[in-house]
Amino acid sequence: MDDVATLAHTTWECKYHAVFIPKYRRKLLYGQLRKELGQVFRRLAEQKECCVEEGHLMSDHVHMLVSIPPKHAVSQVVGYLKGKTAIHIARTCLGRRQNYTGQHFWARGYFVSTVGRDEAAVREYIQKQELEDKRSDQLNMWKNEPPVGGSP
Repeated sequence: MDDVATLAHTTWECKYHAVFIPKYRRKLLYGQLRKELGQVFRRLAEQKECCVEEGHLMSDHVHMLVSIPPKHAVSQVVGYLKGKTAIHIARTCLGRRQNYTGQHFWARGYFVSTVGRDEAAVREYIQKQELEDKRSDQLNMWKNEPPVGGSP
């Protein structure tokens, strides 16, 4: 038990692998927005007494290893992160002064799994996600080609 945290009456180690996507899988997480969102996610997590321990922003999805205390529901924390970052994006990138009402940046829903004792494997997966996506795209490119010498 090397990475445990404590509250008033509990000792805990609750880590989750969370993945969510922008609406319509828009590839908007590049450039300045990508650099800025990492810090925004970390600051927002601290406000909920959580910690983003590992994270990677891909062009069309987000991977995070987040530590959430047992007094907070995972759905509340992920909803808070998605909602507040959508407002941040609307104000800084899109120049809107009011909230992001009527429009949605993130798609509904998310994927989450508990990490447990395979934390090192999840950390490695998140760190190497971009390389894996490129490798799988190359494999899919070869699968979609018509056979050589025959009719398609």
